[in-house]
Amino acid sequence: MPAFDLPTTELERYRPDVQEPPDFDGFWRDTLKEAAQTDVLVSVRPAENGLRLTRTWDVTFRGFAGDPVRAWYSRPAGVGEPLPAVVEYAGYGRGRGLPHERLTWVNAGYAHLLMDNRGQGDQYGNGGATPDPHASAPGGPGPAARGLLDPRDYHYRRLITDAVRAVAAVRALPGVDASRVAAVGNSQGGGLALAVAGLVPDLAAALVTAPFLCGIRRALDLTDASPYGEISAYLSVHRGAQEAAYRTLAYMEGVSFARRAAAPAHFGVGLRDTVCPPSGAYAAFNRYGELTGVDPRKEIHAYPYNGHEGGDAEQVRRQLDWAGGVLEPGRVSSPRG
Repeated sequence: MPAFDLPTTELERYRPDVQEPPDFDGFWRDTLKEAAQTDVLVSVRPAENGLRLTRTWDVTFRGFAGDPVRAWYSRPAGVGEPLPAVVEYAGYGRGRGLPHERLTWVNAGYAHLLMDNRGQGDQYGNGGATPDPHASAPGGPGPAARGLLDPRDYHYRRLITDAVRAVAAVRALPGVDASRVAAVGNSQGGGLALAVAGLVPDLAAALVTAPFLCGIRRALDLTDASPYGEISAYLSVHRGAQEAAYRTLAYMEGVSFARRAAAPAHFGVGLRDTVCPPSGAYAAFNRYGELTGVDPRKEIHAYPYNGHEGGDAEQVRRQLDWAGGVLEPGRVSSPRG
C-alpha cells in the first residue's frame, strides 16, 4: 500500500482541533471512581510457564464495575528486589494468550503484567479468559461497535477502565516499584496505553505504537479496515446513528487523553498504515501534554515504508533503550534455584 495520509512535513505539525464533550473529565472521573470502590486484586496464583528463567502468576483483578479481569504477571526468576513494571495491553481481537508468549520486557529486567482484553481473544493469537458481561447494548457484533450509541454502554469505556485498573493491580503486586510503572501497547494496545497516560497522573512512562482510537473521525474517512471498518459497517446499516456514534467516540478519543498526559512518551508509526492512519498518531503526539502545564519528554519514530507493523523489532529495540533511560531498571541478578 503506498503512502495515503498527509505528507510527512504536514504530519509533523498536524494539530487538529478536538471536539471534546464538555463533561469529558467528569465522565472519566465518575467512571474510574466507581471502579475503585472495591479492592483491586482478587487472586494471584503461581502459573506453570515451562521456563526456567521467568516466573509467572495468573492474576485476577477487578476492572470496570468490579468485573474480574485476567492477566499474566511475570518477573525474572531469582530476583527479589522491587522492579520497575511494564503493563502491556494487547491488540484488537487478541487475548492474553499463553504465559510464555511475551517475554521481551521480563527478559529486559522488568516486572511485566499482560492484561487480557475483556470480550475479545477469538480473532487471533491463543485466546483470552475474560468475558464481557455488559456486551448486550445495541451495536455491531465486533467490540469496536458494541454499545456504540451511548458512551456509558460502549465497549471501550469498559476496556479503558480495565486498563487503568491494571496499573493499580500491578502496583499492588509483590516485587514492584510502584513509582516506576509504564504503559505499553501497539494498535488497540497503543490506544489503551495512551488513555492510561491521560487518566493516571503519576504514570512513569507511556510507549505507544500505531495507536487505535486516535483522530477517530478522520480515520473513519480514510480506511475501511477493521476495527474502524466495523464502525463504518454498522453506520452503513444504521444510517441515522452517526451523530450518536460520534458523540460516544468523542469520549474515547486518544488525542483528548494525550492532551492530559504528563508522563514521558515514546511513539512509533508506520506511514503506510491503513489500519490506524498515521495522522492519528501524529495528532496525539503533537498535542501530547498540552493541558498539563509541563513539557513532557517525548519522541516519535516514523517508518516511511511500513504499515501497521510499524518498525517491528527495530521499534521494540528503540523502546527498550528509551525505557531503560526513563525507568532506570537495576541490574538483574543471576537466577537462584
